[in-house]
Amino acid sequence: QVQLVEYGGGLVQAGGSLRLSCAASGRTFSNYALGWFRQAPGKEREFVAAISRSGDSTYYGDSVKGRSTISRDNAKSTVILQMNSLKLDDTAVYYCAGRFWLASDYYAAARYSIWGQGTQVTVSS
Repeated sequence: QVQLVEYGGGLVQAGGSLRLSCAASGRTFSNYALGWFRQAPGKEREFVAAISRSGDSTYYGDSVKGRSTISRDNAKSTVILQMNSLKLDDTAVYYCAGRFWLASDYYAAARYSIWGQGTQVTVSS
């Protein structure tokens, strides 16, 4: 089974950019579709972005669409979430997650079987 560890969280000003990384170890990284989710205090976990095994297909949540990019490097067992034009509402713990196949329910957290420990992103005014 793949283990996931997120990096790159921190404090950033509104309007700025942030690059989150998720490094995988264990079994073959390319066997997993990957997703990013986030959870703010008192709120449910929210889908941010997902990418297929090959990287050919990507999906984004409405709240980040147009200002975020998900990518992966299977040779380095890494998935990246680049976020631009950050808003105060982007403040949350961001989680990397994995599943075997990316289907039409790519946004459903319950369909992901592997999770990282999360990394805090705080956007300040």
